[in-house]
Amino acid sequence: MQPTITPYPGFSVADDAMALREAMKGLGTDEDIIIDILTTRSNKQRQQIAKYFRDELGRDLIDDLKSELGGHFEDVIVALVLPPDEYLCKQLHKAMEGMGTNEETLIEIICSKSTSEINQLVETYEKMYERPLTEHMCSETGGNLRRLLTLIITGTRDDSKETNQSEAREKAEALYADGEGRLGTHESTFGSILAHENFKQLKLIFEEYKEVSGNTIEQALNHELSGDYLEALLAIVEYIQSPPAYFAARLYKAMHGVGTNDTSLIRIIVSRSEIDLGDVKDEFERLYDKTLSSYIDQGETTGDYKKALLAIIK
Repeated sequence: MQPTITPYPGFSVADDAMALREAMKGLGTDEDIIIDILTTRSNKQRQQIAKYFRDELGRDLIDDLKSELGGHFEDVIVALVLPPDEYLCKQLHKAMEGMGTNEETLIEIICSKSTSEINQLVETYEKMYERPLTEHMCSETGGNLRRLLTLIITGTRDDSKETNQSEAREKAEALYADGEGRLGTHESTFGSILAHENFKQLKLIFEEYKEVSGNTIEQALNHELSGDYLEALLAIVEYIQSPPAYFAARLYKAMHGVGTNDTSLIRIIVSRSEIDLGDVKDEFERLYDKTLSSYIDQGETTGDYKKALLAIIK
């Protein structure tokens, strides 16, 4: 996996903290220094800078940044400075607060996580909001989608990397029997299998499904299901088959057509920057014949916001 941000060699927490403080002191703000420092340090290094602000300068780095910056540029910079779990929990909370629910955000975050990653989010969410993530999510979603997300959040997925060919065949046959192989669909079977099996085993089940049915699992899902439940199951399938392609497609969707989904664009670029954003870039170019950087550069993002995104992508 290729990240685009790695720990900065020769990192000096005091030098960085003082440079950031200077960039925000007095009249005017030096946005270039903020971008140069925060897009080239790892999150652990940024946490050390935030701690230095607190302990040595008696200031809150995020509060200082918020008072000096604005708009989507502020959103990117604050996202970089938050610990990754806290950032994603804020995104989940925002997706469920107020009128209406942003199911797309819930699906993207929850369906692309391993059991250990989910457990970490569950723990952080309750600490931050004094409310269990499961309970909040159950109150904001319904039907099969709620059942699926609840299964994932309650950690039912096998966290091993073990695979079993004959069991994969059995599960593939069960999916066929309860979907394409009958009139009417037992929708819960799909959710149950896709939420319980580990990612490597699911990959095997999908291969076996093609043997059993003659169709791909995506074709079967599109044929049998609809709505947010279909979107969530497809997200699991796409993520398992290729995480970089899954996120590349999400980035394209966030920018394609009229209007940009800035929240998704920022979330994916920041949250994948230390994991596999280099691979996502490669997949983006392969799928859309255009580099991710040029797509952003020629899109609707502007000014320091655009500059910060391009600096993270490199």
